[in-house]
This record gives sequence, structure tokens and C-alpha cells, in this order.
Amino acid sequence: MGSGLFACALLTALVGPARAETTTRLDAIVASGTLRVGLTEDYRPFSFADASGKVEGIDMDMAMSLAQSLGVKLDIVKTSWSTLKSDLETNSFDIAMGGITITLDRQKMGLFSNPVFSSGKTPITHCGDEPKYETLATIDQPGVQVIVNPGGTNERFDRAHLQKATILQWSDNATIFDALVEGKADLMITDAVETRVQAKLHPGVLCPVHPDAPFDHSELAYYWMPRDPIFAAYVNQWLNLLDLSGERQAILARWMP
Repeated sequence: MGSGLFACALLTALVGPARAETTTRLDAIVASGTLRVGLTEDYRPFSFADASGKVEGIDMDMAMSLAQSLGVKLDIVKTSWSTLKSDLETNSFDIAMGGITITLDRQKMGLFSNPVFSSGKTPITHCGDEPKYETLATIDQPGVQVIVNPGGTNERFDRAHLQKATILQWSDNATIFDALVEGKADLMITDAVETRVQAKLHPGVLCPVHPDAPFDHSELAYYWMPRDPIFAAYVNQWLNLLDLSGERQAILARWMP
């Protein structure tokens, strides 16, 4: 069965029994003809805006695929790490993408898809300084400045593990690595996949520290939705189809360094 026919069959199977009781988010998306996807647009390689403002990345491609499977148009809703929860609460989008990890607060508010990508936290610093910051003990020293974007798991990690180092908040995640390049901080701790991407964008300037052996391991990329099990089941079946067809692997390969 082709992916389009499978999606239609799945949609009928999921929506049919529920329609007699209540309208699901899946019903509402199909009826409106639009899928609203929340993206921060500041987290390479998952979602980012280029110089012209065009949004690109792994989850831009994935969002287009999900909308296509539903037969609806795609509407990108810009969100931020600090407003992600409030945007979910106010129904600003149907699903959030872009490298989201599970936290207790997020889990209490919504449903997560199956994991899409695994990673872990590791430092990125100025090339030549890697030996200084190989462990949390050497990072957590007076005078060491660690830059972080507020409101996400990077800040949560820093505040849980660093007591002596200075944690420098940088509100604009799109320019945070420019600030690091300019010497406004000594390092940043973020997901290993992002350190590889930024090292490729700043060759010889920024270097990741042991990205193959991060400080922790987590299922990095999930898709986060309001509590509608029917829609969540559809999203997970769509992800399964992408794996079976090889489309997800092709999308990852297109954007991974």
C-alpha cells in the first residue's frame, strides 16, 4: 500500500470511531486544511532561518512531510524555548518540532511522539581550548564563563551541574554562537549534534569537545503536542512510515554534518 493510501486508511480508522463522541485535533486539522507547526527557527540542524528569513532544517522537511501526509497546507508558527509551554497552552500550534527533549514539566502538559534523534550534552569552545573543558569539574571553576540560551534543556543542564562557573544568559539563540566566536564566553554546553554543526560553520574557530562521548545521553528530538491521543497516534504512525520508506533517514542525511 502506498504511503498516501496508508495515511488515508489510518486517518479513517483513527477518526471514525471518535467522531461520534467529540471532535479530535486530527479532525480539526483536516477540516481547517492547515497544520500549524511550532518552530523556534534558531536550532541548527533542526530548524533555522537563513539570511533571507527562509526556514530550513530537518524539522522543516519533516513538517512538510507530515502536512503532505494529511493532505493539508503547512503553517509555520514561530515560537521560542522560553515561550514553548505557554504557546502550547494557548493553542498557538498543533505540534511543536525542532529538537525538543522530554522534561517533566512538558510531559505533564502534552504528549510526546516517539523519539526522532538521540544526542547528549557536550561543550563547544574556541579551537585550541578543548583540553581545558573536557570535564564538568574543569568547567565548573571560578572565572569560567559558560554561555547559554534561556528556557531550554541547556540552561537546565548548566544550572544542575555548575555552581562556581559563571552562567551567562544570551537571549537570542540565533546569535549565541556569534557571541561565543567573539569571545563573550569561554564555552557553551549544548547537544553534541549542534556542536558538530557549529564547528562546520566556524571551521578552525569553534571546536566541539568529545561529541562522541557527551556528558549524558538523551532522546533529543521528539515532537510535542496537546493531549490528543488520536493525533499523537497518527504522528507516530507517520514516523513509522518514514522509517519504512527511508524518507526520514534521507532527511537526516541531508542536514547532518
